[in-house]
Amino acid sequence: MSKIAVYFMPGLAASSAIFERINLDETVFEMCFLEWEIPLAKESLSDYAIRIAKNIKHPNPVLIGVSFGGILVQEIAKHIEVRKVIIISSVRSAVEFPRRMKIGKTTKAYKLIPMKILLNIEKLAKYSFGEKINKRIQLYEKFLSVRDIRYLQWAVETVIRWDRKEIDEKVIHIHGDHDDVFPLKYIKSCIIVKGGTHIMILNKYKWLNENLPSIILEEAKG
Repeated sequence: MSKIAVYFMPGLAASSAIFERINLDETVFEMCFLEWEIPLAKESLSDYAIRIAKNIKHPNPVLIGVSFGGILVQEIAKHIEVRKVIIISSVRSAVEFPRRMKIGKTTKAYKLIPMKILLNIEKLAKYSFGEKINKRIQLYEKFLSVRDIRYLQWAVETVIRWDRKEIDEKVIHIHGDHDDVFPLKYIKSCIIVKGGTHIMILNKYKWLNENLPSIILEEAKG
């Protein structure tokens, strides 16, 4: 029996290293990893999705995306045949955005975000912000691989301006009840992970390792 190809797409600016704790049975699944590429000038999300999809070498794969990666895999699925789409700590439509993001879209406040701060994580780490903040900075330093300002500006604007209004019920949504980026109260329906935050791919990996196989295989039976 051939293995099921599972492609993982990380969150905004992150590398596939965020999936280092995810382990699927190698006799059943083949884990593959997608990475962010620098967008072309004025590249639409649809065109970007087509470009990233060229890195998918297996027919009918499972796509798993985290946060902005969850939005991207839904766009990729418009252009290729997929076995299943699973999103983690993400949204299935712009309707699920929190109020602040909807306001940001209307006012274009996202254009005021100082992207250069995100590019200087090492400088931030030199200062003491307390143990909790320093731990988060260390996480960012380890997992944020894309430090290109063009990418960051494009990514933030692309997320905010995502205009999908209809939820695709076939997309499986896994979400933490403590997600501070996409609060659960705005999410229409999902598989809830208790205690899960926006970065639960890192700290709820045991739950994911236990449950992802059955979530992937359920659809195959149906």
